[in-house]
Amino acid sequence: MNQVFNVYCDESCHLENDHQLVMVLGAVWCPLDKVQEIAVSLREIKQHHGLKTDFEIKWSKVSPAKVKLYLDILDYFFENSNLYFRALIVDDKSKLKHKIYNQSHDDWYYKMYFNLLKVIFYPQSHYRVYLDIKDTNSAKKVSKLHDILANNSLDFSKQIIERIQTVRSHEVEILQLTDLLIGTISYANRSLTDSYAKQALVQRMRDRSNYCLTKTTLYRENKVNLFRWEAAEV
Repeated sequence: MNQVFNVYCDESCHLENDHQLVMVLGAVWCPLDKVQEIAVSLREIKQHHGLKTDFEIKWSKVSPAKVKLYLDILDYFFENSNLYFRALIVDDKSKLKHKIYNQSHDDWYYKMYFNLLKVIFYPQSHYRVYLDIKDTNSAKKVSKLHDILANNSLDFSKQIIERIQTVRSHEVEILQLTDLLIGTISYANRSLTDSYAKQALVQRMRDRSNYCLTKTTLYRENKVNLFRWEAAEV
């Protein structure tokens, strides 16, 4: 029986006019039969730090008071052999020239998600992809993304990529983990130093991954796979 994987996706600073140069898309994936076990473990880490199980793990909540919690979450990710992460880093959105390529920002956004996800799919496995719900247009977006990814994989009957749907991050522990990892990658690529706690997470991820977090990793890297995308000079 072919293995089924759940893939949890999130994004940071993806809007065209948000005045942020760096954009990060990210995905955490794991076997379907490990999802519940991982969710329980993440809740137990929260409880260990005196928090309720429904406390939302979120990069924007990282603070000195909770830095040990988030370091433990990062360590759990690296010590769990069933969890994998890939991020696509856009270093400077101001370089985008959508008119030259006859595309909208949304068109380009789909292309970036395609570049993020295409390398993790194997034809012998099945995938269920979950994106953090952002707005009222999310359903239309994920339907189009499903079509693009399936067609690229010659998966016209959608047997490999079984579904792509939106979920609410506060209800899904592994999606919260995706948010944390994306935040760490984004912070590193912005070269920020305004938070001791966030700096500590960046350093921990560098130490555990053996990567600087600002460059493309080897294509077949599984645990922390990074792709730095740069707009072509025109």
